Amino acid sequence: MSASEHTRRNFLGKVAVGIGGTGVALSFRELRSSTRDMPIRTMGRSGEKVSLIGLGGYHLGSAADERTAIRLVHEAIDNGVSFMDNCWDYHDGKAETWMGKALRNGYRKRVFLMTKIDGQTKEAANKQIEDCLRRLQTDVIDLLQFHEVIRPGDPDRIFGPSGAFKAAMAAKQAGKIRYIGFTGHKDPDVHVKMIETGLKNGFAFDASQMPLNLLDHHFESFEKRVLPLLLRHRVGVLAMKPLADGHIFKTSAVTAAEAYHYVMNLPVSVVITGFETRERLIQALDAARTFKALGQKQVATLLAKTAAHPGGRSPTRGMLIPLRST
Repeated sequence: MSASEHTRRNFLGKVAVGIGGTGVALSFRELRSSTRDMPIRTMGRSGEKVSLIGLGGYHLGSAADERTAIRLVHEAIDNGVSFMDNCWDYHDGKAETWMGKALRNGYRKRVFLMTKIDGQTKEAANKQIEDCLRRLQTDVIDLLQFHEVIRPGDPDRIFGPSGAFKAAMAAKQAGKIRYIGFTGHKDPDVHVKMIETGLKNGFAFDASQMPLNLLDHHFESFEKRVLPLLLRHRVGVLAMKPLADGHIFKTSAVTAAEAYHYVMNLPVSVVITGFETRERLIQALDAARTFKALGQKQVATLLAKTAAHPGGRSPTRGMLIPLRST
């Protein structure tokens, strides 16, 4: 067994039927960073080591001002957060601009930098990739993701003759990006189609981002329908919305730490969360540092507490979703 495969197996542990009805059970052996004890995990087949907590770019753009945003990025990195999330359209580019300024003076070398593009045509994607590089003040983006793949026709559009996939591959060949992934937050079926469309085109994604939280488990669940597929193909699992956009607090059933720990207990590479204030940052850091693998009874208790509160994500079936213009 290779060293990389041994590390991967230590992280994923054993897969078994029965925990919380997900079909996935874990025995964890976390790696620990030298920066204030932040747990480190491996991002799928890429072998990249990333922090258990990722800094969400959207919320960064909601910080009080640029100075506050830069200070939050620095404090997060100094406390071991190495995964940076962002997107071309967050706050009309302000989130990427602020992050780019924060990553000056050696901070860029300490992080795994991910951003996303909305353009689904080759022309639009090319422009957005260049915008991202400029705003983030970097020569290379570690992970570029196709953002909000939420419509049934999106995968075919992206992989079409004039689709964004061609732009991403050209950027990768030019050394401007290292890995390629995609995101979506509404319909697990579209996630499945995107993965399958990639494979039909001879391409396996390096990472995929999706909502994973206690409420998702009770709805049209990414956890149940997409997570096993990602693990089967060794795709890096990027969890987002661990607090279900704040809906988790409307249940009055679990604490923020419990909500974070539930997601951390899944076989994910990173839990991306937003913190526009220092208080939210400390909350996320504490959750990562205090996480210990949950037993079956603990998982069952958390699921039982939230079973009566499905929500936090809207279904797309039956809704008219406009076509993209880019």
